[in-house]
Amino acid sequence: MVPLVSLSSLIKGRCDDTEQVCTLVKDWTGSNKLANIADLLIGKPMAVLGLILFGLLLRWVLHRVVDRIVSRAEDGVLPDQVNRFRRGRAAKVEAAHEARNATRRVQRAKTMGSLLKSIITGLVLAIVGTMVLSEIGVNIAPIIASAGIVGLAVGFGAQSLVTDFLSGVFMIFEDQYGVGDEIDLGEAIGTVEAVSLRVTRLRDINGTVWYVRNGEIARVGNMSQNWARTVLDVSVAYDSDLVKVSRVLQDVAHDLWDDEDFKGKVLEEPSVWGVQDLGADGIAVRVALKTAPGLQWGVAREMRQRIKARFDIEGIEIPFPQRVVWHRDERDAAGDQPAEDTAGTNGRMGR
Repeated sequence: MVPLVSLSSLIKGRCDDTEQVCTLVKDWTGSNKLANIADLLIGKPMAVLGLILFGLLLRWVLHRVVDRIVSRAEDGVLPDQVNRFRRGRAAKVEAAHEARNATRRVQRAKTMGSLLKSIITGLVLAIVGTMVLSEIGVNIAPIIASAGIVGLAVGFGAQSLVTDFLSGVFMIFEDQYGVGDEIDLGEAIGTVEAVSLRVTRLRDINGTVWYVRNGEIARVGNMSQNWARTVLDVSVAYDSDLVKVSRVLQDVAHDLWDDEDFKGKVLEEPSVWGVQDLGADGIAVRVALKTAPGLQWGVAREMRQRIKARFDIEGIEIPFPQRVVWHRDERDAAGDQPAEDTAGTNGRMGR
């Protein structure tokens, strides 16, 4: 606790070079006592007032910087997906989803902005308060030494905590993911249930809850931001008519696009991209559908079911792995004609 000092103990013999009020009064009156009293009654309060005004100005400037950062964070790092020239259902669906994303970004950015402003206010208050104590004659060396020791101890003991905190701040400002998003963090893949400055909690498809420290996240794959895409590689036999296959896939995808149950789930007219791979057992034809975020897996399951049913009607064969097996008996060793027996891996006769 700082002891109270009397007025007489504060009066010095002569003015310091930095005490302008004291020096000015000394030049006017020629009295050291009057000069010291004037410095105590006028100079010190003016210095303290100047420090307070400086602290308020610094706080205002830093808060303005935070407001600028928050306003940029509210816009997000990805451009708007709704094209102003697009019309119809897709534009309305994407506009509604973008509005929900914008609301979430604004809420999170304002939360982080409020937190940063509180931290800035605390730091400015601590610095200005220490300077004011020094100005009124309090020895601040023990205070600075104690703060330095505490800061050093915290720095060594909480390096990972600081890393987690900073990573969480940038992650929230950049809107990398939020509650409800399907994300891939490497070893942990699932739905985000909670996001804090230190950890991210998500639940995988098996119901396991993962707690991942933000400082350990090296990369994030967000599968539900703005929009998603269902990409299916459908295998057909080599003797299939690829033109017919493409037409059938286009019809199936278009029927799904027109289905009332999937309005708002499929955002754009589906497209068949063509032959994707010439495999050992068949030809893979790729079809793609742009979907609302998080719905690509359900759309993919429905597409597979409809493709199987339509292929059965059209007589298009979905290939299965096959192999050739040669059986040789004792006559083979004598040079007789070998007997050939072929069978597919699923029990059906091969060529």
